[in-house]
Amino acid sequence: MTSGRHVHPETSSISEGYDPSLSVMAVRPPIYPVSTYCFATAQQAAHHFEVALGKVAAVPGERESLIYARLNHPNAEMFEDALRSVERGAAACAAFTSGMSAIVTVVLTLAKPGKKVLYQRPVYGGTDHFFRQMLPEWNIDAIAVAEGEWQEALAEHGPNLAFVYVETPANPTLQMIDLGSLRAEIDRAVTDRHVPMVVDNTFLGPVFQSPLEHGADAVVYSATKFLGGHSDLVAGAVTTRDPELVARFKTMRAFFGTICEPFTAWMLQRSMATLWLRMTKQSKNASKLVPLLVKHPAVLRVHYPSLFEGEQARIFQKQCRAPGSMIAIELRGGREAAFRFLDALKRVLIAVSLGGVESLACHPRTTTASEMSDDDLRVSGVTDGLVRISIGVEYWRDLAEDLSQALDAAAG
Repeated sequence: MTSGRHVHPETSSISEGYDPSLSVMAVRPPIYPVSTYCFATAQQAAHHFEVALGKVAAVPGERESLIYARLNHPNAEMFEDALRSVERGAAACAAFTSGMSAIVTVVLTLAKPGKKVLYQRPVYGGTDHFFRQMLPEWNIDAIAVAEGEWQEALAEHGPNLAFVYVETPANPTLQMIDLGSLRAEIDRAVTDRHVPMVVDNTFLGPVFQSPLEHGADAVVYSATKFLGGHSDLVAGAVTTRDPELVARFKTMRAFFGTICEPFTAWMLQRSMATLWLRMTKQSKNASKLVPLLVKHPAVLRVHYPSLFEGEQARIFQKQCRAPGSMIAIELRGGREAAFRFLDALKRVLIAVSLGGVESLACHPRTTTASEMSDDDLRVSGVTDGLVRISIGVEYWRDLAEDLSQALDAAAG
């Protein structure tokens, strides 16, 4: 259901993609646990298969037909419409079974054997493993680029480059990348074709950062995190400026069988209605807690966007609308201090996910980043004393009390 005029994403996240007249006038979407869909005529079935397989173009204004739930289904389409409507610059969206299935589908759609991928460390541990350990089996070379070395890397690998992949803010250090500047560098280095730039926007989501407005071609999400927001589902999503690019992702998705199933897609659309409320509350909570962390003697350093200086501060001001709710702290005393801190937490839970309504904390070097090499961990700044904290929607003073007593324990 579309209003016919532009509305704020806070509104479209609730209403976009759902028409009550198609669902016995239910106020909110029902779940469609259906495997296959029927056609009025054999000719109609033949036409929609030709469109789905790319043999003929759809008639202008024609919507993609429902055929089989491995290809598409109402709940996935409704969530995709809702996310597309809140992702500034997006023209299309695709939903997946997980963030990693979204990443794998995007990578294997864009990169063919013999091609190269450039990415900047750090990236999520699962992404790092896929790039470094699995892509070589398909004869695709993923090359990590250090900060400040993009010009040289693009000059060297540009002729055989499939796409560029970045996370910003990065997991878990929150390091930021100037997307507009990187886009310009890519275009200067490769002039004979357009090289796609893919951005993982999980940490700030469509609420606080819009990579498509800064030159990205595709934005990937672990929808498990802020988009889902309740730690009760696993899903992924991709948004793009180009509907034809999403159509390519969906074709690959159909054969991989990685479409988000109806119940999960229904829960995601439920969560979209509160996305702005949750993320705004979480960001405000985090901003109130950061001064406490900065002042505590057990803390060596706090990584948080509002504390950035120099180039990182410039990127934050240029690219982001708020600092978000992810905080990384480095504790004096390394791993032992980090473990003491985590074990002393009472309200904040030890878990490796993020973006839920509850506050979570983890030790990346021994969990989410544990597959990275020692050299990669060092270069990426993932130290033994680093703890990643995802701030939830609890009353911030309760969180402050819990973090304070845990930091006292970390100090020994």
